[in-house]
Amino acid sequence: MCGILAVLGCSDDSQAKRVRVLELSRRLKHRGPDWSGLYQSGDCYLTHQRLAIVDPASGDQPLYNEDKKIVVTVNGEIYNHESLRKNLPNHKFRTGSDCEVIAHLYEEYGENFVDMLDGMFSFVLLDTRDNSFVAARDAIGITSLYIGWGLDGSVWISSELKGFNDDCEHFEVFPPGHLYSSKTGGLRRWYNPPWFNESIPSTPYDPLVLRHAFENAVIKRLMTDVPFGVLLSGGLDSSLVAAITARYLAGTKAAKQWGAQLHSFCIGLEGSPDLKAAREVADYLGTVHHEFHFSVQDGIDAIEDVIYHIETYDVTTIRASTPMFLMSRKIKSLGVKMVISGEGSDEIFGGYLYFHKAPNKEEFHRETCRKIKALHQYDCLRANKSTSAWGLEARVPFLDKEFINVAMSIDPEWKMIKREEGRIEKWVLRRAFDDEEHPYLPKHILYRQKEQFSDGVGYSWIDGLKAHAEMHVSDKMMLNAAHIFPHNTPTSKEAYYYRMIFERFFPQNSARLTVPGGASVACSTAKAIEWDSSWSKNLDPSGRAAIGVHNSAYEKHIQAVAAGKLGSKIDGGVPRMVEVAAKELIIQS
Repeated sequence: MCGILAVLGCSDDSQAKRVRVLELSRRLKHRGPDWSGLYQSGDCYLTHQRLAIVDPASGDQPLYNEDKKIVVTVNGEIYNHESLRKNLPNHKFRTGSDCEVIAHLYEEYGENFVDMLDGMFSFVLLDTRDNSFVAARDAIGITSLYIGWGLDGSVWISSELKGFNDDCEHFEVFPPGHLYSSKTGGLRRWYNPPWFNESIPSTPYDPLVLRHAFENAVIKRLMTDVPFGVLLSGGLDSSLVAAITARYLAGTKAAKQWGAQLHSFCIGLEGSPDLKAAREVADYLGTVHHEFHFSVQDGIDAIEDVIYHIETYDVTTIRASTPMFLMSRKIKSLGVKMVISGEGSDEIFGGYLYFHKAPNKEEFHRETCRKIKALHQYDCLRANKSTSAWGLEARVPFLDKEFINVAMSIDPEWKMIKREEGRIEKWVLRRAFDDEEHPYLPKHILYRQKEQFSDGVGYSWIDGLKAHAEMHVSDKMMLNAAHIFPHNTPTSKEAYYYRMIFERFFPQNSARLTVPGGASVACSTAKAIEWDSSWSKNLDPSGRAAIGVHNSAYEKHIQAVAAGKLGSKIDGGVPRMVEVAAKELIIQS
């Protein structure tokens, strides 16, 4: 991931302003340690901190069209850039960068080109012919982006909050799937898929259609000119990503450059569920596996750095971001710059344990829609910023636009959890990859119980966080919580502890408003709490909070799988990693 910062129409083209913009841009250098760039046209500034993944030699930014009248700074990857180039035969490209195509598409189609892009991206484009500009963010919000306004009439765009500091009077999250145009002075949604209005789909489930859609999503993300690997927790989602990558890596450009043996990475506390499962999957797939261990104290010591980089005080996100943050540092130290990860599956297929209590297919589907729309505030934010903190890029094939369209068009009756029929959460995904002749994974891995990342790295991790917060937040402090933090008032000592740290780094009111709030159980939305009256008494985001579902619901099913009596399968979750004598990373040239 790269870091972008744009200051547009600030009524100040002085050298002092240029120096200030450069200073703020350097706060994003962790996202792009490979090169820095700045373009100035009058009182408009576009800056870029580059993480070079595609065309490292000539793809430095900002990027331009032929006559350099159109300038663009981009964070992201455009997976279909080669086909888009072929449709622009009259344009001359300066670099091999996948992002350069954005400048030429604008020249050809104006502002109405964003939906042509297949990838993850945030960009700001300046048209110096009339000094107009546009900014846009990818469909789901895989890349982070914020927009702000200055008292001088300026508009600011930044990959992270820390790019604004005190220079913006107000700033907020740039909404996913939207475009900002200076010509209209406002935002408009460019991403309008059929599922977005939450109407109930009726397409019959076809396992092969779903399988091929996901395989395509993974394969297109093998576009890289640098060493890469996969995050492997041993759960269903990350294991499928690893299995498909391992199956199709040979013969790709990436394999010719870096070797055909896939590297996998996992993190956890000693003896955690993820470590054991990931090791087994890695052995099955034949990956070069790197296992990292951390202690509860290691995680606690990193909390302040995590909150500074993740820019949230949401409890679930911080719990899960910390091990991913630690793992990303280890991965980058091995020379790897890109990883493929499994975020998004639980939202699309209703994989969280609380979906067991969905009253009907209509509520089930609407909850998946709500979860996908909120991903940019939770798992996408975690995956993007935990890795970007160390100059590592995370790609998420489950959030491929085409794959989401296929998965969200399935009649949700097929996604419903029906224990009596052997259908546990994410059954449609498991069934799609149940290939007896050429198995992708061992069957018992397909039936591994869903674990949230913060649970799967080791249950004592969350317990340790709660104990640490208990020592630093008194009962007296909690009594005054509503007065100290009237917005999103912390309801636990753990939440209060995170909030204190966040407010120290980001004291502006705009900053605290960028973080979501509301009641949740096992990662549910507030609406889903209505599904079970007992949940309102146990509002904890851990998967263990899904009372009556975690473990107990699986006992008979797991026994049946072990006895070979069931051919359906169960899910596992998100990617994770840890540090135990990691194997040496050997890259073939």
